[in-house]
Amino acid sequence: MKSLLLTFASLFLAVTAHAQWQSTTYTLNSGWNSIYLHGNATHATLDELFAAKPEVLEVWRWNPNPNQVGFTSTPLLPSNGTPEWSRWVRGGPAASLISLTGQSAYLVRCASAVSVAIAQRPMPPSNTWVRSGANFLGFPSSKATGNFPTFSNYFATFPAAIAANAKIFKYVGGDLGPGNPQQIFSPTLERVNRDQAYWFSSEVVGNFYAPVQISLSNNEGFAFGRRGTVITAQVMNRTAAVMTLRVTPVASNTPPDGQELITAGVPLTRRTLDGQAAWVETPIAAAYDEVIAPKSSVELSFGIDRSAMSGAADALYASLLRFTDSANTFDILIPATARNSTLTGLWIGEAVVTAVESKPLQNAVKPAGSAFPLRYLIHVANDGTARVLSHVFMGPMAAAPHNFGLCRSEAGLKADAKAAARRIVATHMPLDRALGTTGSFGIGGSLACTIATPFDDPTNPFVHQYHPDHDNKSGQTALQAGQESYNVTREVSFTFTATPPGGGSATGWGSSVIGGTYGEVVSGLHKQNISLTGTFELRRASELGTLNP
Repeated sequence: MKSLLLTFASLFLAVTAHAQWQSTTYTLNSGWNSIYLHGNATHATLDELFAAKPEVLEVWRWNPNPNQVGFTSTPLLPSNGTPEWSRWVRGGPAASLISLTGQSAYLVRCASAVSVAIAQRPMPPSNTWVRSGANFLGFPSSKATGNFPTFSNYFATFPAAIAANAKIFKYVGGDLGPGNPQQIFSPTLERVNRDQAYWFSSEVVGNFYAPVQISLSNNEGFAFGRRGTVITAQVMNRTAAVMTLRVTPVASNTPPDGQELITAGVPLTRRTLDGQAAWVETPIAAAYDEVIAPKSSVELSFGIDRSAMSGAADALYASLLRFTDSANTFDILIPATARNSTLTGLWIGEAVVTAVESKPLQNAVKPAGSAFPLRYLIHVANDGTARVLSHVFMGPMAAAPHNFGLCRSEAGLKADAKAAARRIVATHMPLDRALGTTGSFGIGGSLACTIATPFDDPTNPFVHQYHPDHDNKSGQTALQAGQESYNVTREVSFTFTATPPGGGSATGWGSSVIGGTYGEVVSGLHKQNISLTGTFELRRASELGTLNP
């Protein structure tokens, strides 16, 4: 059952938001400078970004090309019209560079010295070194001690970048020529400025960006969307010394004008295993340390406390996690985002009947001999209306543009794409039903539904063409209610609880998993009503709030 739900869940992408903000101020000299953006600034065009900074005349972005011929004595100079460079010129013709993307290196030409503050959405770090040697890169170095680390310290675990046969260049302002860019001859003295980009002629390949490597299970960072629950980070200590990694929650800056407002920071949790191998989730309210052995890795697990997200439906939560080390070498910001979950969509799961009312024992509720599962499909529409379904189809829809959707009829599927579709059925229900409910679907609420099986329905347990009691011996021309077959009615109820009724991990409870106590009163099978009780658990298989007919 769970594997089936995971298969369906993979067909739907959680809506993520890239909206946590930090601002970096770049100090630029007259002439040519280099900068490196660790975050995305595509919220504004370059015309808008530098409208109040007329000193900025040109911006060029380097586009790494693995097939580019490497330089031998000087770095590549900006050359318009080549695939390696995109260009913006103030007041010039149509630009090939419109905005500033993150994790990219840029050349900036200024008429005079100026400081420019650029609001950015931090991105997980990444670097790609190409063997051609044309590597124009920046690095998330730390200035915690008042100065950046030296090249020799920063690249101790990636020595090929600063080897004797390699060349490193930096831009210092002024016209392009012998003095700009300027070669760095002393890696033991020169410091790695996180706001600058550097040319490396090292003919190496790799993904080095810091003495630590952080590999996330979500390449967009801690992007939980509306229903994400757990994101892991594999952290590798590349150094030969013990690393004390500090993890610090950081609030987002106020979004720039025109950008979506942030309700609050993401209520992240630190997930650790206790002595019984059960997950314990601790809110990340302050910095904490992780110790990583030399040249080894640890897997850190992060969750989200959605019960702390009290904003409106679909409200945006955004913040960051800062990763630093005790040696003050790197300073890495990783974005965290989440949406306040709505409960719209298709929920699939089971009610498990564990106790039955005993008529011989004066209606005493006794434990069932064995638990009995009942599959349930519940669809919650965009307006919050919940319906209990006997079956549902999932796949490309027949109606253009043939988006992936939900429908109640096979005719609603695209005819030539049915192989990619799925049909899910609740076999204990009458056929072709979409039953209305009363109450509310969600934590603290309850939902009630009547499942009626008429006396002449093919799924009625009294209707059986091979059973002598159901052969219409009454002399009637058709079955009559209450003679050889009876109307069977099931009054079912779902009461949603704030925590799993059977205990266990609450990860995702209330957003991607929901459940509580189950009740059912059956009439028509016995001269007296029969009560059943148990628990239920549903998992969201789709966020689509529209159920096509």
